[in-house]
Amino acid sequence: MIERIDPAFATAPRHVAIIMDGNRRWARSHGMPPLEGHRRGMRTLHTIVEAAAHAGVDVLTVYAFSEENWQRDRNEVGGLMEIGAAFARRETAELVRDGVRVRLIGRRDRLPVSLRDAFEDMEKRSVDNRRITLNLAVDYGARSELTEAVRALARAVAAGTLAPDDIDEDALARNLWTAGLPDPDLLIRTGGDLRLSNFLLFQCAYTELWSTPIPWPAFTEAAFADALTAFAQRQRRFGR
Repeated sequence: MIERIDPAFATAPRHVAIIMDGNRRWARSHGMPPLEGHRRGMRTLHTIVEAAAHAGVDVLTVYAFSEENWQRDRNEVGGLMEIGAAFARRETAELVRDGVRVRLIGRRDRLPVSLRDAFEDMEKRSVDNRRITLNLAVDYGARSELTEAVRALARAVAAGTLAPDDIDEDALARNLWTAGLPDPDLLIRTGGDLRLSNFLLFQCAYTELWSTPIPWPAFTEAAFADALTAFAQRQRRFGR
């Protein structure tokens, strides 16, 4: 439980990002098909959203489906889309009731209509919630995000509404899919790998990194508490 956090290190990060990795490996280790790992992962997400809100986290951003994931087996991709839509239909009412605001970041044009509609319904119904913001990064790639932001700035310059010398980090940030949100304080990666995997590259310039070999379906409130405790013990210098 979150109460395991040492009271001496109880300051929660404002924004936590999570790379939810290890679903397929967990499924294989339990003799199950890959999609079962993703289904169990959705249960974990429900648990961690509540744990994060209880700990005082303001924003939780989870990497649900990357641009590169389209390259996986067609049946697995189709199954992932169905799992995502089922999650939205099943969880929306409870998330809204619990004060969770849901936002979708990433491309929307390539998503199946049923999935896009389900996610956008979550967004609309939860727009006034303030307890915690849950960002679902779906069909997300940080390089594409940066490319689109640069294009938007270039169009503004071409239209004469923005001077080239006025382009700075803040201008770029305002054109990212995460516009208006604080940068992540802590990035958690489950499954044991040590890489960013094209996730929030601009936003994570000074984010604290924490990795665990625990695969996402087996990630618990206790493991989340361990990550928050480790974060609270670090001295952040931001290059100073």
